[in-house]
Amino acid sequence: MQAQIVALRDVTPTVREFELRPEPGFAATYEPGSHLQVQVMAAHGKLQTRSYSLVGEGDGQCWRIAVKRLDDGRGGSLAMWRLAVGDRLQVSAPQNHFALDLSAPGYLLVAGGIGITPLVMMAERLGDHARRTGVPVKMLYGARHAGELAYLDKLRAALGDDVVAHEGAAPIDFAAAIAALPAGGQLYTCGPVPMLEAVKRAWQAAGRAPADLRFETFGSSGRLPTQAFTVRIPRHDLAITVPADCTLLEALDAAGVETLWDCKRGECGLCAMDVLAVDGEIDHRDVFLSEHEKQAATRICACVSRAVGTLTLDSAYRPDS
Repeated sequence: MQAQIVALRDVTPTVREFELRPEPGFAATYEPGSHLQVQVMAAHGKLQTRSYSLVGEGDGQCWRIAVKRLDDGRGGSLAMWRLAVGDRLQVSAPQNHFALDLSAPGYLLVAGGIGITPLVMMAERLGDHARRTGVPVKMLYGARHAGELAYLDKLRAALGDDVVAHEGAAPIDFAAAIAALPAGGQLYTCGPVPMLEAVKRAWQAAGRAPADLRFETFGSSGRLPTQAFTVRIPRHDLAITVPADCTLLEALDAAGVETLWDCKRGECGLCAMDVLAVDGEIDHRDVFLSEHEKQAATRICACVSRAVGTLTLDSAYRPDS
């Protein structure tokens, strides 16, 4: 459907909020954890689809999303920042793969950077829930510096002193926060992959139930700088270059190599491919593969992960007998 931009607001120097009104006849309702799929025209006329979390409790009339400007990204955020009030976008109805469960005996919310966006509404909903039931709710929120702590006023209005903000590169003590969570409590987290991996390690070390750790990633961060790399696919007799502004999945599709995929955020694992050889290094940006699998470097999630150097991949293609 179409949605019109009715307001813009810079929440931080690099995060811009978009208020979108859907086409007539469609109520702008949603639940915590929901996101929109948004089509945006990036550089060189390339149509891209991006997922943006819906921010905060809605009014039934408009949606709010927030976009972090990434000057060295694939162009989607810069295209969004070029839009103005009155412009129209093609969007999906809200989708939710990160739903909030209100039956737990306690909650810990952990956000890093722009990963705060799906957790704003969770904090508001859980703040009301805590006041009614007494269930404890804590939040840890990290950013590179204080000026990038988007929506901190909303979070403190919802949770008060139970929001702990962290600035800079100093590690957050996830183990202590998890230890304070009641047995059976749930942790909801969103942020860059290194933070998610640290949370997962602390959760596992604490012996907590895997099902009580719930996370979402925007799949855009990695350990290595984003740059072009080469992929060889012997089964197709192909060698292709994956540009810096293109995912491995997109490059394979453009070359006619069929792949399976669903989330495009490095969460579901449907796009995982076998790695036959690595001349360089894989930058795993997914949250699907285990640490052991990532260290083995025998699989790669094509939707978000990248490499430096040259990868040789297998595919599902088999010639007709």
